[in-house]
Amino acid sequence: MEKVVLKAEKRNVVGKQVKALRREGKLPGVIYGRHVEPISIALEAHSTGLAMTKLTSSSLVTINLDGTEYPALVRERQRDYIKGDLTHVDFLAVDLNEKIRTMVGLHYVGISGAVKDYNGVLVHNLEQLEVECLPTDLPERIDIDISVLAKIGDGIRVRDVQISDKVTILTDADEMVAVVTLAKEEETPVDAAAVPGAEPAAPELSVERGKKDEEGEEK
Repeated sequence: MEKVVLKAEKRNVVGKQVKALRREGKLPGVIYGRHVEPISIALEAHSTGLAMTKLTSSSLVTINLDGTEYPALVRERQRDYIKGDLTHVDFLAVDLNEKIRTMVGLHYVGISGAVKDYNGVLVHNLEQLEVECLPTDLPERIDIDISVLAKIGDGIRVRDVQISDKVTILTDADEMVAVVTLAKEEETPVDAAAVPGAEPAAPELSVERGKKDEEGEEK
């Protein structure tokens, strides 16, 4: 993915005054990190919103703050629960020469023969894997090829995941990532009258009928 640069400026506005900032088309945010003291920032809301649609939690971005560049990861996005607009973004500043540990989302690709030919059901047991690597080697997502799942019961464990040798997977190697199981068959109700020797079920008494019977007994 091409380098994503977000221009920002230092923000002195806090608290209730932030609403006025948003009305001006600005998006409040914060940068923090191991080697960076928290910095309140403001970004251009429209362009930042468009860029965010293409970014995952493991996408490396560059925050240009008044000429100083901060490599960072998007850590939290807050949205207006009615309009869906971004209202605040947290960025984690990283050192490009220092390995980091983070979660990377999984992306399932391919067609499983067990699902296609045997009516199997693909069960996703994991949606993310924890990895360790340099920020510049961090994948935006990890592709999981399910075409290797040919039979019911076939599965993919963490140890089977193909990834760059520059990235170390920290999630337990024995954990199941995905598996194909049999589809559950719906139980068909049995008609007692059609089974030899079976006693027919007693007719159900409706709540309304029972209520009238009780009222009649009280009289």
